[in-house]
Amino acid sequence: MVLNRIRKSIEPTVSSIANSLGRAHVSANLLTLIGLLFAAIAGYLYASHPAQPYLAATALVLCGVLDVLDGAVARAMNHVSRSGSFNDSTLDRLAEVAVFAGILYGNYAPGIYVLLALGFSLLVSYARAKGDALNVKLSGIGIGERAERLIVLIVFSAFGYVAFGVYVVLILALITFIQRYVFIINHLSQIREQSKAK
Repeated sequence: MVLNRIRKSIEPTVSSIANSLGRAHVSANLLTLIGLLFAAIAGYLYASHPAQPYLAATALVLCGVLDVLDGAVARAMNHVSRSGSFNDSTLDRLAEVAVFAGILYGNYAPGIYVLLALGFSLLVSYARAKGDALNVKLSGIGIGERAERLIVLIVFSAFGYVAFGVYVVLILALITFIQRYVFIINHLSQIREQSKAK
């Protein structure tokens, strides 16, 4: 809820920047690719500078900013498309893999927890994708969407507590996956019951 209020408060600024980028012919797909690059840089920094996780946190901040801007640019330029949505979602998953691979290599936390944090993060996204395919809208469902998980990892990394960040991300992703799973099952069950009633 707090993050939603923050999103609304910065929306005019984001829209203004997006319009400027659009007029400069900077495409949403380019921003998505640059965001992936910064995620890969963050993964590399986690792996190569384990004593300085704040460096990776800085790259993650830039990745997050670009993640906000790519969709805003697409909307501002009226270039929202299925291919763009697919590209954005797919590269976002690659970005998560790159970041957690770096954390795993850097040995910040036991590997099983890093893998579980990544696995449930991907399952959260899969649940939304599958829900969309079944016409079940999941935007806003769950306490730990990608933005929340990214912020957690940035904050803990900035203060040198990457392991705690991984644990919190794992808990958030697990709870969010369960929330979305239950929501989809209940929604589809309601539709089935309504169809029977007719």
